[in-house]
Amino acid sequence: MQHGPAPELPFLTLWYRFLFFGWLFRDLNAAQNLYERHAALQHNRSMCRYLPVYLRRWSCLACFDFGMGCLFERAMQASLLSAWFFTWSCLTLTGMVVITVAWAFLANARLQ
Repeated sequence: MQHGPAPELPFLTLWYRFLFFGWLFRDLNAAQNLYERHAALQHNRSMCRYLPVYLRRWSCLACFDFGMGCLFERAMQASLLSAWFFTWSCLTLTGMVVITVAWAFLANARLQ
């Protein structure tokens, strides 16, 4: 059997995986029994090491959005565009809170 290079993913799939981390984790509610649930939890705990990477990405987005909001508000006097970017910076801050809470719970989860 010949192993070639992995097939390339479409750009939108790569962009989605770059920003959102849900594809890394397994659903505990889909487990059929305690063994599958334990395996899914172990998998999720091992994958939580990537959440700080996503936190850095989202913090860069928040800084970019906030900076663009300041630029449009101060330099260009474009209040509608600045409101757009300030709104996105608030949304990215909310996403950062979600990532931080998920990371804290998964990194410190006790096995049952």
